[in-house]
Amino acid sequence: MLGALAETNRALLEALTKALETAPPLPSAPPGGYAAWFEPLGQLAELGRAALDEAGKAPTAELAKLAGDWWADQLRLWSDFVAGRPSSLPPNVRTNDPRFSGEAWEANPVFDLLRKSYLLAAHHALEGTHVFDKLSPGMAERLRFHTRQLVEAMSPANFALLNPEVLRRAQETGGQSLVKGLENLARDLAQGKLTMTDETAFEVGRNVAATPGKVVFRNRMFELIHYQPTTETVFEVPLLIFPPWINKFYILDLTPEKSFIRWAVDQGLSVFVVSWAQASEKTADATLDTYVEEGFLTAIDVVREICGVPSVHAIGYCVAGTTLAVVLALLAARGEAEKVATATFFTAQTDFSDAGDLLHFVDDQMLATIEKLGASGVFDGRYLALTFNLLRPTDLLWNYVVNNYMLGKEYVPFDLLYWNSDPTNVPAKWHLAYLKDFYRDNLLAKPGGISVLGTPIDLGLIRTPAYIQAGKEDHIAPAASVWKLTQQLKGPVRFVLAGSGHIAGVINPPAANKYMHWTLPEGTPLPATLDAFQALAKETKGSWWPDWIAWLAPRSGGRVPARIPGTHPAYPPLDDAPGPYVKERIA
Repeated sequence: MLGALAETNRALLEALTKALETAPPLPSAPPGGYAAWFEPLGQLAELGRAALDEAGKAPTAELAKLAGDWWADQLRLWSDFVAGRPSSLPPNVRTNDPRFSGEAWEANPVFDLLRKSYLLAAHHALEGTHVFDKLSPGMAERLRFHTRQLVEAMSPANFALLNPEVLRRAQETGGQSLVKGLENLARDLAQGKLTMTDETAFEVGRNVAATPGKVVFRNRMFELIHYQPTTETVFEVPLLIFPPWINKFYILDLTPEKSFIRWAVDQGLSVFVVSWAQASEKTADATLDTYVEEGFLTAIDVVREICGVPSVHAIGYCVAGTTLAVVLALLAARGEAEKVATATFFTAQTDFSDAGDLLHFVDDQMLATIEKLGASGVFDGRYLALTFNLLRPTDLLWNYVVNNYMLGKEYVPFDLLYWNSDPTNVPAKWHLAYLKDFYRDNLLAKPGGISVLGTPIDLGLIRTPAYIQAGKEDHIAPAASVWKLTQQLKGPVRFVLAGSGHIAGVINPPAANKYMHWTLPEGTPLPATLDAFQALAKETKGSWWPDWIAWLAPRSGGRVPARIPGTHPAYPPLDDAPGPYVKERIA
């Protein structure tokens, strides 16, 4: 096997040289050079050191006990290994790690020892983070987060010469798997992002974002898409969807069988969607005021005018849901609350005190790095992608490093990963302000904490009927954080807890019959806490979408003839859906 690996060295060098010569140009270097791409990773170690500094004198007795326990357990492993006896880990150590599920890890005693030694060390390292009782709660969570990052990065599965599956595949392919992996690495270095799927299998407008419709309005911030009806009549009140501007809208319009947009059209709704523009020098000056005035308020008024109605249903997903809450409060303060008949929030937060692991990225050091990386006025979406990948590093980072670069596997077509690999630039000024004002300082949770277009924002003014959806396993907008919105709004609220997380919890069509969701029994008042909700809620198999349309339909007025996109004289068709904005790629 070693001979086979040595024989491939020349081929590897040739492949790397060829790949770099034929690769597309590297992306423009950020301020500080290409090393700046990796600064967010370097900050993790700095934050870990800061956590230890805050702890003061280390709890030496507790750490000594942990070290002693680790040595004792490790010596038992070595003793069993030397004696040729089967070895086992202590019962409190996690052993069902999918990274080591391949039989190659157990077939060879050396790799079996390596696997168990790592699992043992990882267990004791994570346990060690609990003995620093002098840490503030925020710093304690930060220390645990960054320890998990280090532990997952140091897995032997992430190192070619320590991973028996990598070595076996190299032997079976005569080293060609390593050659292929190196070609994959060279390409990803050139494009500045990690490839997760076969991107040639999809095309925006052909087999994703393919629901028929027309672009009927455009400004520098967004395009407005009106979708072709599939029913002869539609509900009087139209639906306007605001996706997050940090991603592209077609997460809601993947392949037809997964498309929430197509499904909503089939329910008899006049569906409009905002397609945000890629940030550029044209939008570098954008702030919260800009997104509210030139984005949300403009889209609401245009849809009202096209449909000839006083109000719209509005959906806000993630950060767009946060901003939708701001818009509702602004409209209420202006006496214009009737412009929005109902508001639906997908995994949206308005009180960020329990916002989860993303809070670890908003201390002063990280914000200073983000400010430097956005010095041009545009914050590169690839940094955002890296941040979200770091929230689940094994699944969204190291898994692909092993499969792509070490095993040289072929990419599997997957529409969700194609969308995830299509990042979006954002205005740096607004992105930094969002992180400071909402995440770090939690100003939206304080009445009058922020002002928009000269008006102090108080979410307690909102009386609009609201449907709030949260994902039980959401690692970006934790369910406990989303729940807080139910306590801030003063109008009627329906809350649904969906199975899965930030994406799959939302994109769960009824036909798939996947996961489950929880709602309160009819007539049960909304309790004060999420724990109380879960104790009272009933579980329903499958998608929550039917529950949503059952809630929305009675609030949607009568039926009117289906509205055909582009027929309003003031809003003729500008392009076929999905329009040019969403097709602009940065990588």
